[in-house]
Amino acid sequence: MDEIRGDEIRGKAEGTATVPLSVLDLVTVGQGRTASQALRTSVDIARLAERRGFHRYWVAEHHSMPGVASSSPAVILAHLAAHTERIRLGSGGVMLPNHAPLVIAEQFGTLEAMAPGRIDLGLGRAPGTDGATAAALRRSDRLNEGADDFPQQLAELTRFLDDDFPDGHPYARIHAVPGPVQATAEGGVQSPARPPLWLLGSSGFSARLAGVLGLPFAFAHHFSAQNTIPALDLYRESFRPSAVLDAPYALIGVAALADDDEREARRQVLSGALSMVRLRTGRPGLVPTPEEAEAYAFSPMEREFVDGWLTNIVHGTADEVRTGLDDLAKRTGADELMITANAHGGEARLRSYELIADAYGLPTA
Repeated sequence: MDEIRGDEIRGKAEGTATVPLSVLDLVTVGQGRTASQALRTSVDIARLAERRGFHRYWVAEHHSMPGVASSSPAVILAHLAAHTERIRLGSGGVMLPNHAPLVIAEQFGTLEAMAPGRIDLGLGRAPGTDGATAAALRRSDRLNEGADDFPQQLAELTRFLDDDFPDGHPYARIHAVPGPVQATAEGGVQSPARPPLWLLGSSGFSARLAGVLGLPFAFAHHFSAQNTIPALDLYRESFRPSAVLDAPYALIGVAALADDDEREARRQVLSGALSMVRLRTGRPGLVPTPEEAEAYAFSPMEREFVDGWLTNIVHGTADEVRTGLDDLAKRTGADELMITANAHGGEARLRSYELIADAYGLPTA
């Protein structure tokens, strides 16, 4: 295995935070906004996160969702790398069954060359979309095979990243470039480092696999809260020390939004909840405005869903959000909190991260 150090995985808590704080970005697009504006907001948030001491900034892969412009994480990460200097950047995640492992190794080898020592490669096995779109992405309608083959795909990707297929393997003469092969070529001076792998999950499958392989694990608490503690327990119970980690390291994705006014925070997260209602009922669209969400006549079934959804979003004033995040970290034992803010406008998201940083006394420069 090429060089990966545990300190590239483990974050450092800043200010009064008990665990490192990071950012998960879906590049949300609200009604009346463009994808270009959403991507500019992502740059603004990444710069803010770097300036205020957030540890890492990840982008999630989704497809065929008008309100989510993060279909190409590698492209977005290259853009963010050009506008930041220190913060770790990564995928939260790339959906491995959607892509050939060699392509991912090439993309993230390129990112590592652009921003050495700053890139994370988070991997999921879900499609990040509906079945029809997944079939179009994979050029196959045998979607279950992609998920079932995830451990084999992961092993192949790891071999490409490390450039260590054994002699006689069909891919032994194939190399992911940029990558380690450039260090062994005549006159090569390529760094032996490559992006650390993370496994992402919303159930127990990836939790167990990450533990068995001794990899860091990221759990999607923000949309699978009922499974968080069982999955983290399974990860820790399954963990075997590896060349990457000598002890488990787990972060959780957390939906959180802070505002100067508690009622305004409620208005902002309600627009995200209405967006989820439409997605879950086969009507994905742009993120609605808070005004539309307030005026929307939720059916009893929709209201039940929204009430449950909002229960798992930490929202309110900065102090209320800090208390909620601290309670969550204590209850789950998470080693890191990765905060995602789903709101209509970029201004609300920017303000939320600034307020959270202030609440924890994070660095100001």
